[in-house]
Amino acid sequence: MQTWIRFQTGDGAIGFGRIEGDRVAEYDGPGFAGPQPTGATLPRAGLRLLSPCEPGKVVALWNNFHALARKLEKPVPRHPLFLIKPASSLAGPGDPIVRPRSYAGKIVYEGELGIVIGRRCRDAAPAEAAAHIFGYTVVNDVTASEVIGEDPGFPQWCRAKGFDTFGCIGPAIVTAFDWRAARVVTRLDGTERQNYPLSDLIFSPEQQVSLISQDLTLMPGDVIACGTSLGVGSMKDGAVVEVSIDGIGALVNHMRG
Repeated sequence: MQTWIRFQTGDGAIGFGRIEGDRVAEYDGPGFAGPQPTGATLPRAGLRLLSPCEPGKVVALWNNFHALARKLEKPVPRHPLFLIKPASSLAGPGDPIVRPRSYAGKIVYEGELGIVIGRRCRDAAPAEAAAHIFGYTVVNDVTASEVIGEDPGFPQWCRAKGFDTFGCIGPAIVTAFDWRAARVVTRLDGTERQNYPLSDLIFSPEQQVSLISQDLTLMPGDVIACGTSLGVGSMKDGAVVEVSIDGIGALVNHMRG
């Protein structure tokens, strides 16, 4: 199991590397297509964490947990139900979630596991899917919830979830992560709001990669947000939201009006 981060140094340089104790071994390249060590190491102290990857797209799932499907009285889907969050929605650890000027309604947190794609993936068989996963990260799939039903003729999922800063990812990518034993915990201003087991997933990460790759090509650095479970709620301007998964870390962002 390895932990990879993307970071900014004090002089503004951006790098990618693997954590080794209190230092970071720097690698050349984005880290998803055979990264090569530069030979340089940096002290972790003083590095500003950025989103650990820069996805071309975030594939965000809906209704992918048995507990939530029961609460919503929805059938278990036969194929992952998803939407696309644009690359421009990306935010990293410590970045603000910025309220759109055009929107005064509820903004919702959704703590999730994220799958980071490591190799170009198209029509992957289930047995091949794991080889296309570089590692796992933490996602807050932020949503302007009132936008979804704003037009009764067309649910606007992509617009509601695609605003700038609504795709929070970080703080790291962990390879060979045992997601089956992990839980997602979301805290709002220090109060626990979500705490659910990833073992309750309807589609496993390997199934997600295989089935979604039948619909579109997944590229290195793309992220699949695995969907959320019970406990979703709204955030007020000024609130601090923390999504954590033991073994990966805590993704902390704050709402800015």
